[in-house]
Amino acid sequence: MIKEIPGGVCAAKGFRAGSVHCGVKAGSSPEKKDLALILSERECAAAAVYTRNRVKAAPIYVTMEHLEKGTAWGVVANSGNANACCPMSHENALAMCQAAAQATGRGAEDFLVASTGVIGQTIKIDAIRAGVPQAAAALSPEGSDGAARAIMTTDTVKKEIAVSFDIGGKEVHMGAIAKGSGMIHPNMGTMLAFITTDCAISHQMLSEALAQVAGRTFNRVTVDGDTSTNDTCAVLANGMAENSLIQGEGEDYDTFLEALGHVCRHLARAIAADGEGASKLVTCLVSGARSEENAEALAKAVVGSSLVKAAMFGADANWGRVLCAMGYSKAPFRPEHVDVAFRSAAGEALVCRQGDGVDFDEDLAKRVLSQKEVVIAVELHEGEYSAECWGCDLTYDYVKINGDYRT
Repeated sequence: MIKEIPGGVCAAKGFRAGSVHCGVKAGSSPEKKDLALILSERECAAAAVYTRNRVKAAPIYVTMEHLEKGTAWGVVANSGNANACCPMSHENALAMCQAAAQATGRGAEDFLVASTGVIGQTIKIDAIRAGVPQAAAALSPEGSDGAARAIMTTDTVKKEIAVSFDIGGKEVHMGAIAKGSGMIHPNMGTMLAFITTDCAISHQMLSEALAQVAGRTFNRVTVDGDTSTNDTCAVLANGMAENSLIQGEGEDYDTFLEALGHVCRHLARAIAADGEGASKLVTCLVSGARSEENAEALAKAVVGSSLVKAAMFGADANWGRVLCAMGYSKAPFRPEHVDVAFRSAAGEALVCRQGDGVDFDEDLAKRVLSQKEVVIAVELHEGEYSAECWGCDLTYDYVKINGDYRT
C-alpha cells in the first residue's frame, strides 16, 4: 500500500537538500531562493528523461554526459536563468557541477545540473559559485521545502510529495519536488522534476520505469502548447532501504512502478493546476477508445485547445469545441458515436450524445464548470482503452504574465 508522508525530496534515507538566494536574476527579491542542492550519502543509480525540443539548454547536455555511467550523487539546480542559447552556456553548466563538487567533496561528474528561467541571457555564474557553498552548508534532511521553492519561477505554489511503500518486507521511501507553470507542453518527461528514493534498483530498470511512467503522466500535461528547452526529470536511487536489488520485472518492480506512477501523477496534476494565470485544473478523460495511444492523442488535443481552455475559464459549456479539437488530433474515431459530459464536485452535465447536442440544464453546466477541478468526459464507444490528460483554463493573467516575463 502506498502511503503519502512528509519530507519531500528528503523523505528517502540518506538524502539531504539545501537552498539559498544568490541573485541569479537581476532585481530578484532576497527572499526568493534561486539555487538548490540535493545530495545523497551514497552513490545512486540514476536515470533521466529530457525535452525533445531540438533547441536544448546546455545543462541537459551536461547531465546527459554525466549520466552515461548510470550513476550520480546529487543535483544542482537554479531558477531565474535557463542557461540556454547564450555565450558560455556549456562551460557555465559544467562550472555549476564543479562548484557543487568542491563544496561537497564529490566529483563534478557526480552531479546532474538543471536551470530554469529566461532564455538567451548569460547566467551569472559568479553568483552561483558564491551561492553553492552556502547551499551545501544548508544541506539538511529538512531541506526539501526550500529546494522546492528555489526552483520555482512563475509557479504560485511549490510542488512536492513523498510516499512510503513495502518491497520484500522492507519499508521504501520516495520523494520529489518539481516546478512548472508556463511553457508546458512536454514531449518527454517534465518541466523540472527531481525524484529520490532509497529503493535498491538497477540503472536499467530505473530507466525503464521512468520512461514508462513519464509517458503516462508528465507527457500528458499541457498548459500552453510550448515545449521548454530545459525540461528534465531525474530519479536517483541510493539503495539504502536495503531491499533485494530489483534487476528485472516482477512483483517488486511492479510495486516500485506503482509508487513512481503515484508520485509523478501527483506532480503532473499539480503542474497543470498551477498553469500560469490558471484558475482551475481541467482533466480530459477519453474512454472507449481503440487504443491507449488514440485516447491520449484525443485527450491531449482537447486540453490543449485554446478555445476549450477559454470556454473553461468562462464556465461556458461550449462542447462543440471539444469535438472540434478531437477532429484535428489526427487520431481515428467516429464522431457519430461520441458522448461528452462535464463533471465536477457540483455534478455532471451530459451535453452531447452520439455526436449530437442534447438539451441540458445551462445553470447546472455553469455550476459544474465553475469548480476548481473540472473533468471533460468523452466516451467513444469503440473499444476498451482510456487515457486522461491534464491542463488548465486560459485566463487574462496568462497574457499579463508572459507579456513582460523578462522584467
